[in-house]
Amino acid sequence: MKKLLAVTACPTGIAHTYMAAESLAKAARERDIEIKVETRGAVGVENGLTAQEIAEAHAIIVAADTDVDEERFAGKPIVRVPVAQGIKIPGELITRALNMEASNGTAPVRTEEVIGGGKQQNMFYKHLMNGVSNMLPLVIAGGLIIAFSFLFAFTKGGVDQVEGSFGAALSTIGGASMGLMVVILSGFISFSIAGKPGLAPGLVGGVLAKDMGAGFIGGIIAGFIAGYVAHWLIKHIKMPKNFEGLKPILIVPVLSVLIIGLLMVYIIGEPIQWILAQLTEWLTNMGAGNAVLLGAILGAMMALDMGGPFNKTAYTFAVGLLGASIFTPMAAVMAAGMTPPLGIWLATMIAKNRFTKEEREAGKVASVLGLSFITEGAIPFGAADPIRIIPAFMVGSAVAGGLSMLFGSGLHAPHGGAFVLFIPNAIDNLGYYVLSIAIGTIVTALMVLLLKRKATA
Repeated sequence: MKKLLAVTACPTGIAHTYMAAESLAKAARERDIEIKVETRGAVGVENGLTAQEIAEAHAIIVAADTDVDEERFAGKPIVRVPVAQGIKIPGELITRALNMEASNGTAPVRTEEVIGGGKQQNMFYKHLMNGVSNMLPLVIAGGLIIAFSFLFAFTKGGVDQVEGSFGAALSTIGGASMGLMVVILSGFISFSIAGKPGLAPGLVGGVLAKDMGAGFIGGIIAGFIAGYVAHWLIKHIKMPKNFEGLKPILIVPVLSVLIIGLLMVYIIGEPIQWILAQLTEWLTNMGAGNAVLLGAILGAMMALDMGGPFNKTAYTFAVGLLGASIFTPMAAVMAAGMTPPLGIWLATMIAKNRFTKEEREAGKVASVLGLSFITEGAIPFGAADPIRIIPAFMVGSAVAGGLSMLFGSGLHAPHGGAFVLFIPNAIDNLGYYVLSIAIGTIVTALMVLLLKRKATA
């Protein structure tokens, strides 16, 4: 019997990683196919693949949007797809893997297939998401710790905390974590492109972007340039065999750090800093109309693919602005991300006859995920009827995001869902923010009921 292996990973490592793993395992069981799925989530690698299992495998399915250490699969047939495809078409992926030419374990070149976009497009997204996935734990931890510090502040925002107080200590700790955001983002984008030799120039580029005021935009650009510079140097610098060991520890690090450093200082840094400053000024001073439009766009992006590229782009944009002390887009993004699962739950509650028993049970789970700001809780409904349900989600999320921006609600923490609502001063204009989420949820439910076909069972 042919044995298959799979690896799943998403940028946050919370939902898509495990949903894809479950879908692949279920599809394999239905076909009586042996499969082992390694998950690389927020808690690290689970159910890891051994060298012996890799050697015995017929083929490997990689459903991931981040780096999964593919070098260990050298010589093996691989089906490589975005993680969302592991949820949507697990049966097709298994069929493709079974039909691929078997490996003898010594082939120098592996067979690859890419589904869901061109290879270069997927690689660009993969590199960016590798940086984002490594950055997020620092941002979330730092942001929530800063939010908790408001409990001990004498004024809103923790401005007048007494030096040496517990609140000031929390603010310092959170700030230190948030301060690494751009550095880690840049470093791990570069690492994804060039491997270990790309880490040093990527980190240096991130530090320079941070210190020069180029922010997250500068960090992204520095990470890509550093990675491709390091990759080019590794590939094109030829040395005598006796000195080959110097290349990864001396030649490439020195040249790549020097190149990205000079580029940031003399060419890239200041223009990007100017662009970020203009963006910051526009966001700070934009009128109500522009605010609503921006919130609606971010909201629709959050619901379009619920954890996919559009969702993560909107979220990354909002997180990056936290470093510039712009909190309204983050609030809009979280409100919009909560409404699809909350809206589908509300729909199952007010029109039970329109849903099957299984859908009603799934709606209860979606409500918990929605309160936790895990948009992926609505994926089963969107995947089952995307033409009708996803537009309904997008309308509700656009309303929630637009209203949040209109009311000037600001979120000082990058995650937390409903739990952040109970932290004093963590959300600006709290009452209006809750109203935005409530209205978005109601609109989502009404749109779902308007567009959804009646349940057949």
